Parts: sequence; C-alpha cells; structure tokens
Amino acid sequence: MDFLNALVALSNFVLIPAIAYGSQLALGALGVTLIYGILRFSNFAHGDTMAIGTMVTILATWGLQAMGVSLGPLPTALLAIPAGIAGAALLVLLTDRFVYRFYREQKAKPVILVIVSMGVMFIYNGVTRFIIGPDDQRFADGERFIINARQFKEMTGLDEGLALKSTQGITLITAVIVVALLFWFLNHTRTGKSMRAYSDNEDLALLSGINPERVVMVTWLIVAALATVAGTLYGLDKSFKPFTYFQLLLPIFASAIVGGLGSPLGAIAGGFIIAFSEVGITYAWKKVLSYMLPESLEPSGLVQLMSTDYKFAVSFVILIIVLLFRPTGLFKGKSV
Repeated sequence: MDFLNALVALSNFVLIPAIAYGSQLALGALGVTLIYGILRFSNFAHGDTMAIGTMVTILATWGLQAMGVSLGPLPTALLAIPAGIAGAALLVLLTDRFVYRFYREQKAKPVILVIVSMGVMFIYNGVTRFIIGPDDQRFADGERFIINARQFKEMTGLDEGLALKSTQGITLITAVIVVALLFWFLNHTRTGKSMRAYSDNEDLALLSGINPERVVMVTWLIVAALATVAGTLYGLDKSFKPFTYFQLLLPIFASAIVGGLGSPLGAIAGGFIIAFSEVGITYAWKKVLSYMLPESLEPSGLVQLMSTDYKFAVSFVILIIVLLFRPTGLFKGKSV
C-alpha cells in the first residue's frame, strides 16, 4: 500500500507535470530546430513568437467568451488557436520579408542572424507587453480536472490522491497529434521532402528546381503554428505572462541542443530530458521517500536538490555539459 501511495505521489508531482511540460518544450524545440536545420540560424526570437501567438489566441478567446461561445468542459482557447496561428504567421512572414531576407541575400554569417534575431526578440517582447500588459493573464475555462485528488482517494482507498488536470491531458493529446502531422508532412508530402532536401544540401536542392522562397515561407508557417500551439498549451497549463516566455527560451534551446540541433526527433527527446531533469531536481522528495523507507530512515528535511527558483539553472547546466562532451547532441543534429 505504501508503495502505491509513493507511486501516486511521484506521478502527481513529478511524472505527470514533467510529461506535460516536456510536451510543451518539445513543440517549442521543434520550431527552433526547423529554423536551424532549414534557415541555418538560431532564432532567439522564438520564445517571444510563442508569446505573440498565445497573446492573439487569448484575445480571440476573450472575444469568443464575450459572445457566449464555449467548448463545454474543454477550454475555449482550443477554438481560438487558429486565430493565434494566423497572427503569429503574419508576424513572422513580415519579419522575414523585411528583416531576415536582406541578410539571407547578403549571405550573412549565422552569428549575424543570431544577433538580428535578438533585436527582433526585444521588439516582439515590447509589442506583447504593450498590447496585453506585463501581468499574468488567465484564460483557461472549462473543467479544471479530469480527476481530482478526492475522487481518486474515494475510488482507490489510498491515502495519497492523484489530480490530473484537463490542461495536462489536452497538452499530451495535442502534442502527439501535432508531432504526428509534422512528421507525416516532412516525410510524405512534396513540400516536406523539398524542405528536407534544402536542409541537407542547399545548392543541390536549388539545382533540382526547388524554390527556396517557398521553402522559407512554409518553414515560417510551420514554426508559427508550432510556437502558437506550444505557447497556448503552456499558458493554459500554467498562466500567460510575457516575461515567462522570454525565460522559456533557455529550456527550449537546451532541449533542441541536447537532442541535436536540426533533428526533429532530437528536439522531442531533448524536451522530455530537460523537463524531467528540471522537475526531478527541484522536487522535494520527502513525501515519496517517507512512503518507501522504514520509519527509522524517514528523512527529516525536504530532500530537495535545488529550489524551484533555480529551475532554469538546471537546463543551463545540462546545456553546458552537452556542449562540452557531445556538441552534436544525442541524435547528431544539423539535418531535418
């Protein structure tokens, strides 16, 4: 019985939150890895692209709620995501047209594009704060839990209750669908194959008649969709605050680099590695260990390796270790 209680506590505070967070990071890292693999630069504006896509989704959600539209037990934001994707897509295409294209045509070094993307990041961040404000915005409605702790205790008779939030379930299901669609697109459509060819060898792709501007446009559209979905899921699961998305850039980049920058599979694996590391290292293990160990060995302290205030430091340390010992990442990146 104590083992089951320990397993429920572990699931409640580590496994389920880490799977949901890992799904959000994986979707964010996929956007970073596609830009790196196809457009050949690290886009530091990606976190704020997520923020802007989410902001448009929130504004559309509020509009739908004002009109009395809802999805019943599901968040209304799911209906508003297409508006967010459209807003983010328009913004990134305009940015590419008036900013990145100039440097692409000049054959600028990747480091120049990185610096340019940092400038774009600050502009995006300012626009988001100006429109929606710097504070927390909660926009989740519908049923809060699929199952709550009291219901679980009544069903099982265990001391420990399991609470599964609706947003956690929605995050996992949405992430699986989005990733499946992306891999199908890259592997089974003509445009997807063109993108992979362009990523592998730009000169050969151009000789074979692939239109580079079309590849760039489709890449940005996919990135806008991934960023908006990832940002909206993160906002629903936690809350929306523009500065949080600025901070999210570190774990997202860490996920992409740990998995192998340029490798979509690596981005997904990296997302879950970073999420489980962050959640596991900042969790106070006292409750789980109290169930598992004899009373004489029960810990008196929290058994917490690091405070939750330093959550992002975990991804930074992992990033440094990977760059030192395996710079190509787990899946040897640089190809889509």
